[in-house]
Amino acid sequence: MSETAPASPANSVVIAVDGPVAAGKGTLARRLAEWFGYAYLDTGALYRAVGAKVLRQGGDPADPVIAIKAAESLDESDRAAPELRSEAVGLAASKVATIPGVRAALLDFQRRFAHQPPGGKAGAVLDGRDIGTVVCPDAPVKLFVTASDEVRAERRYKELLDKGESITFERVLADLRQRDAQDQARATAPLKPAADAHLLDTSDLAIEAAVAAALEAVVAALKR
Repeated sequence: MSETAPASPANSVVIAVDGPVAAGKGTLARRLAEWFGYAYLDTGALYRAVGAKVLRQGGDPADPVIAIKAAESLDESDRAAPELRSEAVGLAASKVATIPGVRAALLDFQRRFAHQPPGGKAGAVLDGRDIGTVVCPDAPVKLFVTASDEVRAERRYKELLDKGESITFERVLADLRQRDAQDQARATAPLKPAADAHLLDTSDLAIEAAVAAALEAVVAALKR
């Protein structure tokens, strides 16, 4: 499968939003999509769906054969599974994401979504780990959203408590750092900002301030 990204149609705009877990990229990407009327894709959910499918089958997410088979057979019901936001699935997603065959199986879907947005939309917003570096390196707008480890862990901890999960802040912080290490160290498409990405640190920003900063960066990039 080719790793070369297709050129964007003249009437299609791609906004790539990357960053580590709980940095706020998902919220910002959804708000940007709503603001501009673009299609939205949470690419991390694809890897979570693969990880969850492997776990449901009793397999090891680090096993390439099992993980690739799960990625190639992914369907809508897998993408809508209720356990996708659990910590166990998040760690499984980070493991399957290190497998080149899994990434290849999901790459075409992501690029088709970006360059041929569903519903006749004029553009697409994709958030993930490698949108600006691998999936859509030609995207005219690239954001890399980050925040301190402690701030991200606190956000994730509150989210899990709201869902009724029994977990400590210390465990969430340790899991977050473990996932960061896996994402940054993998040989294929490691987590890192694209050279031309706008860096947005949300550590000290309330959501509306973060959205405003993201909008400002996107408008500036589209004017270039």
